[in-house]
Formats: sequence, C-alpha cells, structure tokens
Amino acid sequence: MAIWFHKDLTIEHFHQLGKGTMGEYLGIEWTELGDNFLKARMPVDHRTRQPYGLLHGGASCALAETIGSVASAMVVDHAKFYCVGLEINANHIRSAREGFVTGIASPLHIGASTHVWDIKIYDEKEKLVCVSRLTVAVIARKD
Repeated sequence: MAIWFHKDLTIEHFHQLGKGTMGEYLGIEWTELGDNFLKARMPVDHRTRQPYGLLHGGASCALAETIGSVASAMVVDHAKFYCVGLEINANHIRSAREGFVTGIASPLHIGASTHVWDIKIYDEKEKLVCVSRLTVAVIARKD
C-alpha cells in the first residue's frame, strides 16, 4: 500500500517541483516513485564537485535533504501541514568523480509530528556513495 497522501501521485507530478531552487541549480531530476520510496538523480559536475574533483559532501546532503523533504511533503495533507528538515547526517562511503549519483529515500518512521527518512546515494555502477538519515518536522498550518 502506498504511503503517499494522494493515491494517484505519479513521478510526473514532481517534474515542476523545485523550479528556481537549489535543486534546480544542482541539476536534481526526479526519476522514480514507488509505493514507499522516492528516487532522484544529480550530476557530478562543476556544480557538485569539490576542488579535488570529487562529489562534494554538501551536494550529497543537498540531494538527500531534497528527496527526503519532498517525500515527507507528499505523505501529508498540504492543506493542513507543511514539512521542514530538522536534522540530517551523512556518512560518505566512497567518492564519485563523474556521471550521475542517484538517491533513494524510504521511510524509517512516519509519525504525526516527525518523519525519519533513510536516503542511500549510489553511483552509476550501483556502488554505495553515501548513507544519510533525515528527520523532518511536520508542522500544522495556522489558519
């Protein structure tokens, strides 16, 4: 059973998200939506590399937070709640120098006031690059 608030949600709904944001600047593209996961990819290029030519750890965190935060937003009723990142951590397992990295977010906890997401980032050879955990606050909208 799908975890998403709108049961007719498809990956096409995500294509307009993030216009004019860091996600757009970094080249993040939504690629797949499952019943309990969301997937996006990001290029390893001049926008996302650090001076040694490796994927910047901050870019990995930006990808992880983007996917997890958007996933949280898709779990709640937007008329009643909004979601914001509360805490993120990341373990950088290996480097990436080129191509794309792909992040997959799946829920560890979906509660009334917080969500916790597990985000794994892989390179094009499906080798693990980064493991991240994102905690998101679910905040009630005020009338």
